[in-house]
Formats: sequence, C-alpha cells, structure tokens
Amino acid sequence: MLTEERKQKILQLLDQHKIVKSQELVILLNASESTIRRDLQELEDEGFLERIHGGAKKSELLEFEQNMSEKTLKNVQEKQKIARFAASLINDEEVIYLDAGSTTLEMIPFLKGKRITVVTNSVKHAASLVDLQVSTIIIGGQVKISTNAVLGASALTQLSDFHFNKAFMGMNGVHLERGFTTPDPEEAALKRLAINHSEESFVLLDHTKFNKQTFVSVASLEKATIITERCPLQFAKEYHERAAIKEVIE
Repeated sequence: MLTEERKQKILQLLDQHKIVKSQELVILLNASESTIRRDLQELEDEGFLERIHGGAKKSELLEFEQNMSEKTLKNVQEKQKIARFAASLINDEEVIYLDAGSTTLEMIPFLKGKRITVVTNSVKHAASLVDLQVSTIIIGGQVKISTNAVLGASALTQLSDFHFNKAFMGMNGVHLERGFTTPDPEEAALKRLAINHSEESFVLLDHTKFNKQTFVSVASLEKATIITERCPLQFAKEYHERAAIKEVIE
C-alpha cells in the first residue's frame, strides 16, 4: 500500500473512532511498526492528528469552523433525512425559529405549503424561504460572511422580543459534559436565546457531531431534543440515558 493510501485510511479510521491504536493499524494496514510510527508523525506534523501513547487521536480545533459552502457538501443524505423528519414536526399556524446552518437549510424545501411563520438569522435561509412563499422574518444585524448568519447586539435585542412554538437549531457538536457547542461566542449567544424563547427546541445533528466539543457551550443536553439519522453505537447508551434523542428511521 502506498504511503498516501495508508494516511488516508488512518484519517478515515480517526473520523469514525476518534482514536486509533498503533498495533491495530499495523494489522489493518499490513505495515510495520516503524512505518506506522512514521505515518503518524507526518500526519501530526501536518496538523491532522495528535500522537498519544500507543496510537493517535483526532486533532480538535476548538475555534475552527467551516464556511457554509463547505458544510453543505458534507453528509448531504444524512442531513436531508434529519431535515425531512424535523419539518414533519411543524404544524400549521406555528411560529418557528430556523437557525443558520447547513442541516436547517435542508429543512426549507419540506416547508413549502405550510401555513407558518419562520424567524431566522440566516440571509441564505430567508432568501430560500421567500422563494417558496413562506412567511418569513429575518433578524437584523451584522452578517457573518462565512456562515451567512446575522449576529451582534442588534440581533440579540430583536430576538429577545420574540417567542416561538418550536426552534430548530444547528450545532457544531454535542458532548456529554459540555452539552451543545459552537465555535463562535456571538453565534452561541443567539442560539442560546432562541432556545430559551421557544416552547420546544430541537438540535439537528448528523452522527459525526456526537462526542465532539467546540469552543463555546450553548446549552445543556436537557434544553433540547436531538434529531439525528443515528447515534453512533459507541456513544448510544450514554447519550440515550442523558439526552432526549429522536433517531430517524426510514
């Protein structure tokens, strides 16, 4: 197996398991211990992982956030399953909050024809909703270019006057101890306020977001119901004990 092929396999295993053991890599990749050590060292030097005793763990950049274009290309089918189910929970005449995010964006096609009012802090979401002739209110404030989210003091002031039947939130991660997290403190403040002003809150997460923490804690697990296409088996028991989770079954 070529060096680059081995490295790709190692990164794929890290995406799935977060931690890999050197001895397991030796067997799985049919390589020597010295070869695996060299691969792990090179991947660490490139910033993809952190070496630990007996193996490596995925490098966590707490403040890094992909832009909206990058997010929309990841796990598209999973996000669409989650979005379709989330939209099915919405009843006519409800006022809902639709948070900025790639998974909440996928909800919009499923809202066509619903007699609802949607409040959002996303320029992209608002434009898509208007195209479908869904009654829409967009929060005013400064637009964060990378995520199309409206943020800042004026956005918080306006949002504080609103109350919602349901809020549908995007998050960068969920963690048993730190709860729901996101990299940006301003986004975190807006998300937290929307959750607190909603009768019911739902956080839309694909399986890659479990046991992942980023820079800012938004809310504890009991503040919202998680909607996911699946909770990874290695985390399922603990998360089902500590959180309300709806897994999409199709």
